[in-house]
Amino acid sequence: MSRGSPYAPHTAAETAAMLEEVGVDDVEELFDIPESVRFDDEFGIDAKTEQEAVAETTKRLQRNDDLTEFLGRGHYAHYVPSLVDHLSGRSEFITSYTQYQPEVTQGFLQALFEYQSMLVELTGLGVANCSMYDEATALAEAALLAKRVRASSGDRVLVPEYVRDGHVSVLENYAGGADIAVERYGTDAGNVDVDALADAMDDDVVMVYAENPSTVGAIEENLDAVGDLADSRDALFCLGSDPVALSLLQRPVDVGADVVVGDASVLGMPASYGMALGVFACRDDFLRQVPGRLVGVSEESVPPEGARDGGGEAADADGNRAFTLTLQTREQHIRKERATSNICSNQAWVALRAAIHAAALGSEGLLDLAERMVELPREVAADLNDLTGVRAPVHDRHHFREFLAHTDQPAPAIASDLEAEGFAVHAVDDHRLQVCVTDANEHAADRFVAAVREVTN
Repeated sequence: MSRGSPYAPHTAAETAAMLEEVGVDDVEELFDIPESVRFDDEFGIDAKTEQEAVAETTKRLQRNDDLTEFLGRGHYAHYVPSLVDHLSGRSEFITSYTQYQPEVTQGFLQALFEYQSMLVELTGLGVANCSMYDEATALAEAALLAKRVRASSGDRVLVPEYVRDGHVSVLENYAGGADIAVERYGTDAGNVDVDALADAMDDDVVMVYAENPSTVGAIEENLDAVGDLADSRDALFCLGSDPVALSLLQRPVDVGADVVVGDASVLGMPASYGMALGVFACRDDFLRQVPGRLVGVSEESVPPEGARDGGGEAADADGNRAFTLTLQTREQHIRKERATSNICSNQAWVALRAAIHAAALGSEGLLDLAERMVELPREVAADLNDLTGVRAPVHDRHHFREFLAHTDQPAPAIASDLEAEGFAVHAVDDHRLQVCVTDANEHAADRFVAAVREVTN
């Protein structure tokens, strides 16, 4: 910036005026970058031919451990049908950024509308968007929405103890700018401790968060009670879940949820530990408070007498139903003081893949997959429970995809030994492992149990 930027429309006089306003003499004073990590105009990378670059990259990738993952805690892999790759890889999709020009992106916009419709059907709520980065930022945006729409004053958001620290960190980062305090409430055996939540509730609570299934894989049994407690204090009830789980578990609208967040990349994507697709659905009442982008569709109307078939005032010039981005509430689209978010990511292509995967499964296929996600952890937990020195699951509840297993021996040491045997699991504390089983790794379940038997003997 000190050398000037071709993209920043600031004259030298304007830059000087801004520096004077903030009380510094030079742009460099605005940054605290250690010399050890400053760019010195040299990357230190020798030039290579394409063939040499491919060989070097291949050599480095081969150094990665070849592990069969039984990891979960928010990152899940399901089998992705090959047609997802074939269709989403078409040039019409992969060359499109944000679908600002509906004249040339009707197909993509319709796919995104179908994705939104899928979330509406699964949650029972009236509105869903398609531009959230991940579950953590969706949760944070839900808290900001709660602060905006709550009728009375309040500044507290309550989340259960089991929520992942990374999610809480993002939530606190967002909440700090809105003067919202994030507090944890107690849990019991992987579920909400209703009494602890009741004790934490007060009139200054703007939102209560819970998950189904919870971070430890337990299916939440107290959602109705959570919804009632939130409603009694005029607080929003935000529920975390995902499209596969939602196809089987209680619909959020039926337990009083006002907002649903989660990660939809469980469909259409492998576990990538970074690339995600945040779910955000809410009641119709909050339509104009939804962050990000919404895809809208014109309503088909009866054509006036003598008009072309399919014509009508709400259709396009050719009488067809039309799709377009609508209610874009980012600062770049509307006046800053009216903006509800500054979301800058575009997850449309990931949403497209999720929609294709869901359509390929169909409603029955999606339900079959969800039911398998209850059966698999039950079967593997039972096999582990038969081993000496292992008790699984820790929580006497139904589980979805994953569960905790107690080990008499130190869990970190067992996880390390399992890694040497070719398996990756989470050691969540000194004596508990978390094990995730899906259709993507069930083929290795017997070998995994045998490895646990070997390392615990």
